[in-house]
Amino acid sequence: MAMMAMTTVRGAAAAMVVLALLGGCQKKDPATPGPAETAGRKLDQATDKAGRQLTEAAQQANQQITDAAKETSQQIDKATEAAGEKLNQATEQAGKKLEQAGEKMQEKAREREASTPAK
Repeated sequence: MAMMAMTTVRGAAAAMVVLALLGGCQKKDPATPGPAETAGRKLDQATDKAGRQLTEAAQQANQQITDAAKETSQQIDKATEAAGEKLNQATEQAGKKLEQAGEKMQEKAREREASTPAK
């Protein structure tokens, strides 16, 4: 969109130069604008249009960036939540295994005590 605006501005500028060279700056009728004034007005209009188009393009790009940031944030939140759940599950499993290992150690200690003669 910016290239289109720049092309419009360049075209208007070229038209102004051509009109100024062909018609000169003198007006034939004081009530009507001369070629340079007409070209200047067209250049102003083209510049205004290009400015509006650039502003609109910038606003659209900003909205797209904002939308993408929101979506990315939501995806990160989901991934973080899933990772937290998996960590909780792994911690719970590790706790159960440690508990089982502790029970086996206690059982072995009881077996040793039972097999050792009393003094």
